Amino acid sequence: MKNIKDYSLEDLKEQLKEIGEKPYRAEQICQWLYTEKVQTFDDMTNLSLELREKLKSNYNICNFKILRKQESKDGTIKYLFDVLDGNAIETVLMKYHHGNSVCVSTQIGCKMGCKFCASTGINFIRNLTSGEIVEQIIKVEQDTGERVSNVVFMGIGEPLDNYDNVVNAIRKINHPKGLNIGARHISVSTSGLVPQIYKLAEENIQCTLSISLHATNNEKRSSMMPVNKIYPIEQLLQACRDYIAKTNRRISFEYALAKDNNDNLEDAKELVKLLKGMLCHVNLIPINKIENGQYNKSSIENVMKFRDYLNDHGIVATIRRELGSDIEAACRTAKKKKFK
Repeated sequence: MKNIKDYSLEDLKEQLKEIGEKPYRAEQICQWLYTEKVQTFDDMTNLSLELREKLKSNYNICNFKILRKQESKDGTIKYLFDVLDGNAIETVLMKYHHGNSVCVSTQIGCKMGCKFCASTGINFIRNLTSGEIVEQIIKVEQDTGERVSNVVFMGIGEPLDNYDNVVNAIRKINHPKGLNIGARHISVSTSGLVPQIYKLAEENIQCTLSISLHATNNEKRSSMMPVNKIYPIEQLLQACRDYIAKTNRRISFEYALAKDNNDNLEDAKELVKLLKGMLCHVNLIPINKIENGQYNKSSIENVMKFRDYLNDHGIVATIRRELGSDIEAACRTAKKKKFK
């Protein structure tokens, strides 16, 4: 049965025409799904009984089940959701002074094989649909009773490897009749899929693009991120420059610092050379040790020196606040596991 949350407002209008209903009903249905966040079609009380029966016969609402919920001492919550097909995904709620951010997964498993990322240990099974991506946010809001103000596509999976579903999810999240979260409060991370970066530049979506860079030369980056063997740094950074020129949007570069690997002064100097003149920001991440991983966390002294060197040489850099490390919800800390 089809997930009704997979349809955009316009697509839902067409679906209603096909079952002999008025298209304007689509707006009422979206109100119930994304504002009221109902869990059954019977709860849509301003729809006729006949229409509700038609909806039940043709669609489901895709209500994820919470398999596990872990709460950190800093307020971060990590969810393990049953996606209703025998698989599970993780979603993380992070609480900041400016509001609640949710880190969503986009795939069940991941193909990228980044050596520092815990998702490498989870075999790729399938892409999540756009409705399943949006459902993660809805379920968090239902569980907490609090509104989500920011969404980051940085959970399990490579967002741009699931391009169409991710873009459709962003449009639902942003749409006034959807979750109505501003595009500038949405961030999409990629390990560096160059063709999809160019496609995203044409979408006219004012979200933030985050690039997982993590190294300043091809040899080192390829050893950390196999995707670099296909799209080396030179191609990736040219795509970033073209993206900025097309969108006039600042790019955020993610740089995970690993002890004695990419956290020394020479790396900082090379990073300045690579990014000089670009409209960008560098988000420094003290890398977290993963099970059977080869990288160790850089010292806070090195992290601060790295940040200060970038800032002193014209590259805006900040250190990501580490949330949820005690429940393995911090970036790239989840234990390797297979979900069944």
